[in-house]
Amino acid sequence: MEDERKYSFQTGERNTFGIVDYVLFGLLLCVSASIGLFYAIKDRKKQNVKDFLLAGGNMSAIPVALSLLASFMSAITLLGTPAEMYNFTTIYYWIGLGYFFTIGAAAHIYIPVFYRLRVTSAYQYLEMRFGSATRSLISIVYVIQMVLYMSIVLYAPSLAMNAVTGFTLWGSVWAVGLVCIFYTTIGGMKAVLWTDTFQVGVMLAGLITILIQGSIEVGGFAKAWQISYDSGRIVFDDFNPDPIVRHSVWSCVFGGAITWLAVYGANQAQIQRAITCPTLRKAQMAYWFNFPGLCVILYLCCFIGTVAYAFYRTCDPKTFGLINASDQLLPLFVMDVLGKMPGIPGIFVSCIFSGALSTLSSGLNSIAAVLLEDVVKVFCVADISEQRATNASKLIALVAGFICLGLTYVASMLGGVLQAALALFGMLGGPILGVFTLGILFPWANQKGALTAVSSGVIFMLWIGVGYQVHKPPVAPFSATSLVGCNWNLTRDMSDTNFTEPLVEIVTNATATEYSTWDPFVRLYSLSYLWYSATAMLYVICVGLIVSFATGKTDPKSVDPRLMCPIFDVFLPFLPEKVRKPLRFGVDYSKTKEETTEADREEMEVFVDKTGNSNGKPS
Repeated sequence: MEDERKYSFQTGERNTFGIVDYVLFGLLLCVSASIGLFYAIKDRKKQNVKDFLLAGGNMSAIPVALSLLASFMSAITLLGTPAEMYNFTTIYYWIGLGYFFTIGAAAHIYIPVFYRLRVTSAYQYLEMRFGSATRSLISIVYVIQMVLYMSIVLYAPSLAMNAVTGFTLWGSVWAVGLVCIFYTTIGGMKAVLWTDTFQVGVMLAGLITILIQGSIEVGGFAKAWQISYDSGRIVFDDFNPDPIVRHSVWSCVFGGAITWLAVYGANQAQIQRAITCPTLRKAQMAYWFNFPGLCVILYLCCFIGTVAYAFYRTCDPKTFGLINASDQLLPLFVMDVLGKMPGIPGIFVSCIFSGALSTLSSGLNSIAAVLLEDVVKVFCVADISEQRATNASKLIALVAGFICLGLTYVASMLGGVLQAALALFGMLGGPILGVFTLGILFPWANQKGALTAVSSGVIFMLWIGVGYQVHKPPVAPFSATSLVGCNWNLTRDMSDTNFTEPLVEIVTNATATEYSTWDPFVRLYSLSYLWYSATAMLYVICVGLIVSFATGKTDPKSVDPRLMCPIFDVFLPFLPEKVRKPLRFGVDYSKTKEETTEADREEMEVFVDKTGNSNGKPS
C-alpha cells in the first residue's frame, strides 16, 4: 500500500522541480522564441514600420482578442488573485462586473476615435487636440509607467519560480527577459500577437489543472466553498461607500472599472492591438471577445484561492514559515497538490511565465511605437526612411527590455504584486486616461487646461502614493488563519518545555472605520488603490475645464469631430434627434463615419504628419 501523502506543512519541506518540469518550462521558452524567429524570417523582405508595429493592419479579431487578454492578465493576476482570496474575502469577485463597464466604454468611446485617426501612437491624438507639449509629456509618463510595470511583471513569476524550485531568482529574471526581448525585437507585432495566443492557451491549461486537482485534494470545490463560508470569507454585500475601504462593491465595480479603463481605453499597448484589425467593427469585436476571457481567468484564480484556503485551513504557510510573502502561496500550493505528478509543476510555471512573457512583449512593442513616433520623428529625424524607422523600433525595444531587467530589483521591494501593479496604473495611468477623456468628451477644453491638469494631476497622484508609503495607514484586516495542523516539532526548540502550539492566529489590524479620521491628508493617503484612477481622471477633467474656461475655452464648432466622441449618440441612440442634438454641444459629427473610407485615411495620414494646433485642425 502506498504511503500516506505528506504535505509541506507536515514535513516542513517544499517539493522541487524534476527533469520533466524543466523540459516543459524550457519548451515554453523555445516555442515563444520560435514564433518570433518564424515571423522574422517570413516577413524579412516586406517588413516595414507598419508590419513591425501594427502587424500590417490586417489581423483577425480572435488573435487580437487573445493578445488583449494576455497583455495585462499577467503573472500579477495569476499570483495575486489567489492570495487575495486566501487573505481576505470574496468581495473582489465584483471586479468582474467592472470589466463589463470597462470594455463597453473602451470599445465604443475611445477606440473609435483612435481607429478613425489611424495613428501608430495614441499620443499623436494629443498633439492634434492639445498641442505638442501635452503629447510629449504624456509619452514620457507612459514610458515610465510601462517600464516600471513590466519590471513588476518580470519579477512576479521569477519569485514564483524561486519559491517552488529553488532556481535562482535573478537567473530566471534574466532567462525569461532575454527570451522575450529576442522574439519581440526580431518578430514585431505579429510575433507578439501569436505568442500571446499560444500563451493564453498555456495559462488556461495550467489554471484548470490546478483547480481540478486542488479540488480533488480537499474533497471537492463545494466543500472548499463551505469551509470558506464557515470562516467568514464569503462576503458579497459590503456596500460601504467610504473610499478608504480597501475593497467594497463600489470600489471593485466602479473603481476597478476605471482602473482597467486606463488600460483598455488609454494605454498604447491595447490601442495598438486594436488598430491591427482591418476595420473598426472587428476591433470592437476583439474587445468584446476579450471580456469573457477576462472573467474566466479572474474567476479561475479566485476559485483556486478558495481551494487553497481549504487546503491550508489548519496551517497558515506564511505564519509557519514555509513562504515569505503571500504571492508565493500559489506556487507552494501547486507543489503540494501536484508535486508528485511529473511535468504538472512545469505546466504551472509555464502558465505563470506565459502571463509575464505576453505582458512584457506587448509593453516593449508599445514603447517602441511611442518613442519612435513621439520622440525620434518629432525631435530627431522627421523624414526617416522605412528601413531606418524599423531598425530604430527594434533598437528601442531592445534597450527598453534591458532597462526593465535592471529595474526588476526595484520591483522586488514593492510588496504585494497585485496591489502594487494596480496602484501604479492608478498613479500614472489615471492622469493619462483623464487627459484623453477631457479631449474626447469635452469640446471646450483647450491646450492650457489640458497641460495644466495632467501635469499637476501626475504630481497629485504621486503625492498620494508617496504619502501612503510614508504614513503607512493600517491595512484591512486579514481573515483568521488556523495553525492547529502545523508540525511545530520541525520549527521549535525541542529543549523548550514551555512551548505551546498556537491554536489560531487572527490578524487584528484596525478596520477602516476604526482608524479613519476627518483629517483630509490622512484620508487622502488612506485612499483605496482601486480609486486611484478614478481620482486622477476626475482631477484632470475638473482642473482642465476650470483652466480652459478661465483662459478662453475652445469653440466646439471649431473642433475636428474626428477627435471627439458623440457619447449620447453612442449609448442613447433611441432618444429623439431634438434631444440628442443639443447634447452634441455644437460639435458637427455629420462628417464622421463609423468606417473610415480610403480617401479619409489618406487625408488623415497627411493630417497626422503635420503639427496640429490646440483646436484639432491641421496647420
